[in-house]
Amino acid sequence: MDHRHTLYEMRKKGNISQTAAFDFFDQLDSVDIDFMIGLWRGREFKSNHPMDGLLESVNWYGKEFIDAETVHPLVFQKEDGELYKINPGPLPLHFPFEKIPKSLLKSLFTFAAPLIRTNKGKARLRMLEYRGVVSATMIYDQHSVYDTFRRVDQNTVLGVMDLKGKTDQGYFFILERTKSNQIKYST
Repeated sequence: MDHRHTLYEMRKKGNISQTAAFDFFDQLDSVDIDFMIGLWRGREFKSNHPMDGLLESVNWYGKEFIDAETVHPLVFQKEDGELYKINPGPLPLHFPFEKIPKSLLKSLFTFAAPLIRTNKGKARLRMLEYRGVVSATMIYDQHSVYDTFRRVDQNTVLGVMDLKGKTDQGYFFILERTKSNQIKYST
C-alpha cells in the first residue's frame, strides 16, 4: 500500500474524522529514534481537533531532533525565511484555542514569540507504546504532552499529539525530512 498517496488524498479532503485519522495512523509502521534525527518540515493533518489551523496561522515550520536528549519541539519561520525555536513551556497547550479567532492568535503569538525564543532543547525522544505499538515519541519537558510518530515513507512521518486528559482526541500533523544545510537560523 502506498501510504504517502493515501495520506495526501486524505489531506486534500480537508477535515477528516478523528476515527479516520486514527485508523490510518494505526496502519503505519513504527520508527526508531535514529530515524527521527534531523530537521523536519511540518504540516497539519486536519481531523476536527480544536487545535486545527493553529500552527499554520503562526508560521510553524516543524521540529528538530538533534539527539534523544535534545529536541526542539516548535520551530517557526520568519517572513524572511529564517527559522527560530521557541520554548513551549509558557504556552497554554490545554487552552480552548478554537474559541479565539486565528487572526488574534497570530497577533498574540507575534508579540510573545521573541520573549520565548530559545536555542535549548525543550523535549526528548523515547521509544514508548501508544495504541499498541512501540515507536519514537517526543516528550515535552514542561508539559504533559507526547507526540508519537509513525512512518509514512523514508522521509515522511505522521505524528499525533496526545495531551493528558484528552486521550480521546489527537492533534495530527505530518513531518517531512528537510535538508538542514539549506536552512538558515536567526540568532
